[in-house]
Amino acid sequence: MATLHRYAIALASLCLLSLTSSAADDSAKIRAIVDAAIRPIMAEHKVPGMAVAVTVDGKTYFLNYGLASREKKTPVSEATLFELGSISKTYTATLATYAQVLGKLSLDDHPGKYMPQLQGSPVDKASLLNLGTYTAGGLPLQFPDEVESQQQMLSYFQQWKPEAKPGAQRQYSNPSIGLFGHITALALKRDFADAMETQLFPQLGLKHSYIHVPAGAMAHYAWGYNKENKAVRVNPGMFDAEAYGVKTTSADMMRFVQANIDASQLAEPLRRAVEATHAGHFDIGSMVQGLGWEQYPYPVTLDALQAGNSSNVIYDPNPAVQLTPPRTPSASTLFDKTGSTGGFGAYVAFVPQQKIGIVMLANKNYPIPARVKAAHAILTGLRPVISGAGGRS
Repeated sequence: MATLHRYAIALASLCLLSLTSSAADDSAKIRAIVDAAIRPIMAEHKVPGMAVAVTVDGKTYFLNYGLASREKKTPVSEATLFELGSISKTYTATLATYAQVLGKLSLDDHPGKYMPQLQGSPVDKASLLNLGTYTAGGLPLQFPDEVESQQQMLSYFQQWKPEAKPGAQRQYSNPSIGLFGHITALALKRDFADAMETQLFPQLGLKHSYIHVPAGAMAHYAWGYNKENKAVRVNPGMFDAEAYGVKTTSADMMRFVQANIDASQLAEPLRRAVEATHAGHFDIGSMVQGLGWEQYPYPVTLDALQAGNSSNVIYDPNPAVQLTPPRTPSASTLFDKTGSTGGFGAYVAFVPQQKIGIVMLANKNYPIPARVKAAHAILTGLRPVISGAGGRS
């Protein structure tokens, strides 16, 4: 009996050693994959610092590079706050679908229902779905510089002249999704930033995500660096919170990604809200436009992913074909979003069916093609790691 007991202990120890060794091997493989993609672009584009988070089958790996502040020599960590830029739109979309699940709004509603000042105006012909998918009829990328007050914002929308019928074309637009978020806050009878910081973020378990970074967290807030390598942070602007205002860490961003990979971990009604952001609403070339997230069948070629994130898709109007009913994502779909401010550049992508995802946060606005290429290489490199671990091929 004693011999059998010793054998059982030895076998258990061997299994534990094997598991530990396997985990260490996976970490080393992932580090090598990420290093090979990230270090060259940091050198080429003079990126001061970057926080990368990778998730594989529920396990998260944090890989940090460089400095959050050149002046203070502060190293980047998974607790460093970065500006997300337009990745913030995915949170805005989630707040909107949350309001929809609560019965506070419908995506078929029109702006005038919540903003009587816009009733009868051309923008009132667009639905909230059009605003949230940039298909209202040609709203521009940015507001004119002179739009600074609420009254100027109202006047702008009252006088706006569309270039196309709602749903006919996609024109990526901060005023469009900004109005979408603003109306969501009106429907919830809350200030937008307050709704995000006290309602959405806590329910997602995001303890270090902000619209307005509090004094106690400022020490973790990275400095961004512009084209002249001057330290900068985002400037206030009309609908900045709704369109590009989230500041977060790679750890919190990855929590959000994991909630999107497996929404079943979330309580109702948030689970349905997250899942609603995965519906595809418009075909735009190689990409399907959802609320916040953009979608591609997976595996996806680098060329297709680059095309969907190209300057043509960002700056120009593109024909849109509405999907009626909205498309439920296929068994294997890649979701992604880019984000930039004057001193920060970010990218996030994930594949729920493969249970893989990546977050890349940098304190420099380096070219989007470089971000997409690096993320594609990393996700492609992760597939053998998954297969080797007995997961999905």
